[in-house]
Amino acid sequence: MSPWQADKYSVLLPTYNERENLPLIVWLLVKYFGESGYNYEIIVIDDGSPDGTLEIAEQLQKIYGEDKILLRPREKKLGLGTAYIHGIKHATGNFIFIMDADLSHHPKFIPEFIEKQKEGNYDLVSGTRYQGNGGVYGWDLRRKLISRGANFLTQVLLRPGASDLTGSFRLYKKKVLESLVERCVSKGYVFQMEMIVRARQLNYTIGEVPISFVDRVYGESKLGGNEIVSFVKGLLTLFATT
Repeated sequence: MSPWQADKYSVLLPTYNERENLPLIVWLLVKYFGESGYNYEIIVIDDGSPDGTLEIAEQLQKIYGEDKILLRPREKKLGLGTAYIHGIKHATGNFIFIMDADLSHHPKFIPEFIEKQKEGNYDLVSGTRYQGNGGVYGWDLRRKLISRGANFLTQVLLRPGASDLTGSFRLYKKKVLESLVERCVSKGYVFQMEMIVRARQLNYTIGEVPISFVDRVYGESKLGGNEIVSFVKGLLTLFATT
């Protein structure tokens, strides 16, 4: 058995009102993992979605099997950081993917993440919209300006050593993710940024893979004015404390 065959990849999918997207993202994950031959499991962490996301997840579990689809629901919306902590506890893989369940992150990039990680034995590999042939599709000018502005501010203030701080399509060594999540104090969109900043502080190695980000296919975007204000506050807090 070659060393990479011993590796297992746990995909954490935090969900809230994703009943239309979940069957598609799971099908694509199964397809690309199946074609590349890597061992995997998909952990769905639903935060009490009122739209019946959990019922859809239960049907998917029957289709693909309990060894591939694990359901670890919570009673209510408790935030992204705690969803990852919850998911890590149940993950049996030695590597962990985090990604959005709303199809903005395409599973076709997963083999590239794995190859990049092996290439440099990186502690984490981050998908980037701002390098190589990466990009954003389906956003209006306002969203693009907010994203670019947030990224630029972060680069200037924190010098993080990665080109895309606010993205949430990443591959971590499990132990690395555990140590980072324990240290992170941010909520919402700042959480992903803090993960990279803390990784740099702890001298973890970071690889990057260009990805195309597509705005969510079904449902409403969760980026509002409050998130933008909390992002700036969080950024300034990180600047003052790191």
